[in-house]
Amino acid sequence: MDFKVNLIISFSIFLAFFLDFSNGLQRCFMCRSRGELGSCKDQFVVNLTLVENKQEIGVETVPCASGWCGKIVESENALKEEYGVATQRICLQRGPSDSEDRCAYTKWNYKKVLMCFCKGDLCNSSISLNANYVLLFSMLLTSMIANIY
Repeated sequence: MDFKVNLIISFSIFLAFFLDFSNGLQRCFMCRSRGELGSCKDQFVVNLTLVENKQEIGVETVPCASGWCGKIVESENALKEEYGVATQRICLQRGPSDSEDRCAYTKWNYKKVLMCFCKGDLCNSSISLNANYVLLFSMLLTSMIANIY
């Protein structure tokens, strides 16, 4: 590869990494609801503007020093899908030891629960694909430049 292409690739990766982690203090959604009651359950379709304007009851955004957000789903009985299922979204004091986003069954307050960990601003909203548009743009730009040379 040409020196210019290597330089552009290195700069693009650095820029994407720098922009991704320069956002300052991360936030997490914080709420708890059981069954069909409340706004915390999945499908979590909360409008951020309504939450910040205190118009969405029971859901708030909180600063999270660790940057790790979580979602906990606990069920009284696995056979009863809807009634008794509690969903809680929180800021975690620390993330998993391997620093990997994931969901796993674990013990929480002496109960077996499904707990999901994620790192990022308001990442515990719901299942979604978070795209780093700077990285995608950088990769596109790099491939275009590589084809020119």
